[in-house]
Amino acid sequence: MQLIKVLHGRPSPEQLAALIAVIQARTAATAATAAAVPRKPPVSAWTNRAAAIALRRRSLPRSARHISTPM
Repeated sequence: MQLIKVLHGRPSPEQLAALIAVIQARTAATAATAAAVPRKPPVSAWTNRAAAIALRRRSLPRSARHISTPM
């Protein structure tokens, strides 16, 4: 299984080790940031007022949509 492929040149083992260390550090930082951000619970379709309004506007005839649009 090949994780990293060198396309040009011949990097030394130290250069590859430094590259892998940077990639691992960035991956760990990204995972830590994602874990620290609290996630909102999904909004129920029953309580999502914006979706209900959008659905209602799509079901009205064009002339009624024009009249019902707030100014």
